[in-house]
Amino acid sequence: MSTRKEIVSSYYEQYDEDRRTVRSRHGQLEFCTTMAYIHRYAGENAKVLEVGAGTGRYSIALAEEGMDVTAVELVESNLAVLRENSKGLENLRSFQGDAADLSRFPDDTFDLTLVLGPMYHLYEADEVNRAIDEAVRVTKPGGVMMFAFISVFAIMYSNYFYGNWADGQAENFTEDHQVRHFKEQLFTGYDVAEFEELFREKPVEWITTAGVDGLLEPIEKRPDFSMTDEDFKALSEWYLHFSEKRELLGNTNHLLYICRKTA
Repeated sequence: MSTRKEIVSSYYEQYDEDRRTVRSRHGQLEFCTTMAYIHRYAGENAKVLEVGAGTGRYSIALAEEGMDVTAVELVESNLAVLRENSKGLENLRSFQGDAADLSRFPDDTFDLTLVLGPMYHLYEADEVNRAIDEAVRVTKPGGVMMFAFISVFAIMYSNYFYGNWADGQAENFTEDHQVRHFKEQLFTGYDVAEFEELFREKPVEWITTAGVDGLLEPIEKRPDFSMTDEDFKALSEWYLHFSEKRELLGNTNHLLYICRKTA
């Protein structure tokens, strides 16, 4: 049996993560919506931790804006790209590490903690809880945390309308329609209420749950899909206005759970 790290690393070693948020319209919408939420809660000189930083698209952008950024990434190949792309940025430090163990950092250190990828790949309940607890621990009281997660329904809509619906249903749901989580999925999805429930006993105050890329991913696969830069600008401004509407959250692929540390 491969470990979680081996499965995740094997995937990202073959995947161009560095261009994920620029090569497609849904990736671009995810990036600009997420950045809008970060700017809403991060001060100009904020001390930021990004856990699961990938190749550093967010960490580098925030460091270039002058924030004090620390990046943690599990996958060595992603971390190598992050370090190459961030050369010269003295206000960005990077480490190899796992979201479930942030012991290198003291309690109450960061103004803003971003967990923008690890929850896609954590499956065991104890690891999920450790990742949340560690993010809470290293965040200052009153600081904000953002946890990205994937809608299980968007996983179905994006990947299983191509003659393989039954396979996707068996992989992501039990026979009585409960959401399944296991490491061989590679990416695990959540019901929105299920993900929010993970925080019920944590010392946090819920701020909002927001979608970041809408319905674009399955729509963008259509051969007749087209969107000009002008239309994309209009869409991104429009979507940010509606990104927290509860009736839309299950359809968006990537979401943010945003909360504030209370103690």
